[in-house]
Amino acid sequence: MNKKKQPVQGVSLVSMINKNSTLAEECRIIRSNIQFSAVDREMKSIAITSSSMSEGKSTVAANLAVLFADSGKKTLLVDGDLRRPTVALTFKQSNHIGLSTLLTDMNGSIHDVVRDSNIPELSILTAGPKPPNPSEMLNSNRMLEVMETLEEMFDLIIYDLPPISNITDAQIVAARTNGTVLVSRQQQTKKSEFLKAVNSLKMAKANVIGVVYNGMKKNSDSYYYYG
Repeated sequence: MNKKKQPVQGVSLVSMINKNSTLAEECRIIRSNIQFSAVDREMKSIAITSSSMSEGKSTVAANLAVLFADSGKKTLLVDGDLRRPTVALTFKQSNHIGLSTLLTDMNGSIHDVVRDSNIPELSILTAGPKPPNPSEMLNSNRMLEVMETLEEMFDLIIYDLPPISNITDAQIVAARTNGTVLVSRQQQTKKSEFLKAVNSLKMAKANVIGVVYNGMKKNSDSYYYYG
C-alpha cells in the first residue's frame, strides 16, 4: 500500500522568529561556512536539495535566504520545486504566478513575478502553477536565460529544489549553480539513498560544497550540523 502524501506546508523561519535562538545561530554557522567555501570565487547561486522528502531542505533554504539578506546581500529565494512548492506558503503569498509562468511565457518579465518578502533585502520567486513537464521546463534554454538574468539582478540566488530521488529536476538546476548543499536528516535518511544522491549530483557535475545534517542532537540544544 502506498503511503499517503502529507499536505504541503510552509516552513518555520527560526532565523526571524527568534534571532537569538540556538537554531538561528546554527543557521548562521551554515551561512558562514558557505561563505568560506567561496573564498576563491564568487558564489552567486546556491542549490539546496536532499536525497528524499521531509529531510528539511526547504527549511534550510528559507532560513539561509533570510540570513544572507540580513547580512546585507540582495538575496532571492527561488522555489524550484515545481511539484511540491513551499515558498509561497512560508511567506504567505499567492502562487498563481511564479517560475513556471515565467518559463512558459517567453516574453514574460521577471519583474512581474519576483516579489517582496517583507524582509529587508530578501525577494522571493514562487513556483507558480504546477506544469505537466517540470523536468523539461527546468532543462530548457529559457530556464538558463532566467538564471543568468537573476544573477545580474541579485547578489545571491538560493534555489529550493525538489529531492533527488527518482526525478532529475534537482540535478538539472544544481549543475547550473555555483554550489550545492545536500540536506539529510538523522534517523531518517537512508545511507543508500544519500550515496545515490551524491553520485547523481557528481554525474551532473554539480559543485557539492557541503552537507547539512539535520536533526542531529550533539547536546540538548544542537539541531543542525554542517560538514
